[in-house]
Order: sequence, then C-alpha cells, then structure tokens
Amino acid sequence: MNATESHSSKQQSHLGHTPRENSLKPERLVSLDGLRGFDMFWIIGGEAIFKGLAKVFPGRVATTGVEQLEHVAWEGLHYYDVIWPLFMFMVGVSISFSTSKRKAMGVGTKALYFHAGRRAIILFLLGMIAQGNLLDFDLSKLHPCYSVLHGIGAGYLIASIVSLNFRPVGQTAVTAGFLLLYWGLLMVIPVPGFGTGVLTPSGNAAAYVDRLILGRFHYGTNTWFLSYLGFASSVLIGVLAGELFLSGRPARVKCIRLFGAGLGALVLGLVWSIWLPIIKLLWTSTFVLVAGGLSCLLMGAFYLVIDVLAFRKWAFGFVVIGTNSIAVYMAVMLFDFRHIGNIFVRSLLPRVGVWSSFVEASAAFAVLWLILFWMYRTRTFVRI
Repeated sequence: MNATESHSSKQQSHLGHTPRENSLKPERLVSLDGLRGFDMFWIIGGEAIFKGLAKVFPGRVATTGVEQLEHVAWEGLHYYDVIWPLFMFMVGVSISFSTSKRKAMGVGTKALYFHAGRRAIILFLLGMIAQGNLLDFDLSKLHPCYSVLHGIGAGYLIASIVSLNFRPVGQTAVTAGFLLLYWGLLMVIPVPGFGTGVLTPSGNAAAYVDRLILGRFHYGTNTWFLSYLGFASSVLIGVLAGELFLSGRPARVKCIRLFGAGLGALVLGLVWSIWLPIIKLLWTSTFVLVAGGLSCLLMGAFYLVIDVLAFRKWAFGFVVIGTNSIAVYMAVMLFDFRHIGNIFVRSLLPRVGVWSSFVEASAAFAVLWLILFWMYRTRTFVRI
C-alpha cells in the first residue's frame, strides 16, 4: 500500500532521521518492493512484451505461455489470475509493517482506524476513476464496483481492523472463519430461478447479492459484497506473513515457515476444490488458499534470495517499479504509453516484420520504466 514502507534501512538513512527515530522502525524488506515490482511488471508491459516474443518464436512453449497470461473464463487458474491476489497479499505484509511502525511512534488506535478508512476511500475513488468511468460524468456509464482497487480497498480495510484487534493466532482464526462463512453463504443463499449452491456466472449467490445492492449499477461478472470475505482473507494471509517477518525468529526459520505455509495452503485449497471450485471471479475460498499459497512461496523465494542471501542487483528493475506501484497502475489505466514509445520506434516498426509487436511493447515499457527510475532517484514516492 505505502510505497515507502518496504524500503531498506540503508535507503531510509538518507532521509536524515535521528537514531531514536530509526530505532523505532521495524526491519524493512527490499524483497517486498522487488516482488511487488515483479507483480506489476506483467500489468504495465511484461504481458505485451512476452506476447510479442511469442509471435517471433511460435510453438508449444509460446502458446502455453500466452495462455497463462490470459484469465480463465470461469473455473480454474492461470498464472495471470494470481497477479491480483499476490498484490493483495503484499498489501497485507505492508499492513503489519505500517501498523508496527506507527504503534512504535505512539500513534493511537483511533488514528490507525482513521488512517485505514481514509486509504480505503481513496482506493475506492481511484478504482472508479481507473475502471469505473467516473471521469465520464455520466451515470449511465458509471460502474462504482468494477475495479481491482475496489477489491484491494475493501480487503485492506477489513484486514486492518482485524489486525488491530487480534494477534496472529486470532488473525488465523478470523481468516479461517471468513473462508468457511463465505463458503456457507455461497451454498445456502437461495437465488431466484437457480436455487442454492449454484456456482455459474449468473446463478451464484454473490452475484445475486451484488444485483440486489447495486441495481442498475451492477456490471460484469466479478463479485463484490459477499466476496469481501475472500478479499479480506487474501490480505490477512499477507498480514500473517508480515507478522512472521516482524518476529525475532532467525531468517532461516522465517523462510521455512513461509514455504511450509505456502505449500500447506496450496494443498488445502486444491483438496477443498473437490467440493468448492477455484473461481477467481467469485474469489472463492479455495481460490484464496491456492493463490495465497503461491504468494507465500513467491514471497519466501524473493526474501531468501534478496534479503537473506543478499543477491539484490538482479531485482533492481523490479524494485524501481514496486516503490511506486499504485502510481504506475493508475498511469497505465489512464494512458497508453505506446503513444510516447512510438515516437522513437514508429519508423522502425514496418522494417522489423514479426518483431514489431515486441519492439512497440518494449519501447512503451522503457518509457514508463525510465519515468519510474527518475521518480526513484529523486525519491518521489506517491503515497495514499
């Protein structure tokens, strides 16, 4: 959530904090910014670059890779379906770090609640701007609940409240309760014309509740209000990972626990999917567990390589992206950076044949990354 909250302590020392202030701050993870940047890379250019390469080198590997960069129509899971829950997981990690830092600085509980509420509202408004057509100023086109940022904001707010009221054991219990409750609601709420327990795009209970609440503003096949339980659970898994990082345990133990939790959640989700399918658009409890398990494994791998083994240079490009994740997401939602990239490669594109898509996508990404690099070097971090 907060682009600066996962910077290394070395970076933070340049800000001129006193030793007393620095002593209040929890250990910071370069790996968190690296993983966040890796996640965002696919949204802001990686997908287009890979698909461009697939045209140059067609074959089974390219076809499989392109397929993994598309969302599944309904049931199942592709790599691209993990990008959103992975970001929500990292939001949860940041909640633990931010809350710990603010408490150490003497910030009261009421102020923490206000801070979380303000951020959630800003995320909701940004979501309406990015994907809800708010700036069209036309009610017939407005989609108030049709945005990745809406889901992140809801999950963030609920998870923040839980983290302020429960220790890790309680957080685990609440997460399990949310997952079981959501499953139960999907199974028992009767949907007119369909009955109970139906999990089709138009016949599921979550979509039915959304239609009741939103009326004519209901749009798309993503579900929201019942899915808040799933959104919050995805963030809470990250909160638990953050609590592990903040503990005094050795780095080796942290890695083992992250990998163990990831494998455990993955297996549990796959077994549970026998009865409850993995459906991203519904954000089912099984989807939460499988995506959360994969998130733990990725976080563990980045933490081990970057923070424990100190192999960091390779991740610098991702760190540059990860330190301004919300800003770059809004940028690509509102503007097509190919317009700028094509200034430099437009005359080249007709000459490179099958490479044209790759060159165009790479130029657009290069422009965006250089802007982010300038922001990184000038310590311009957009915070909400």
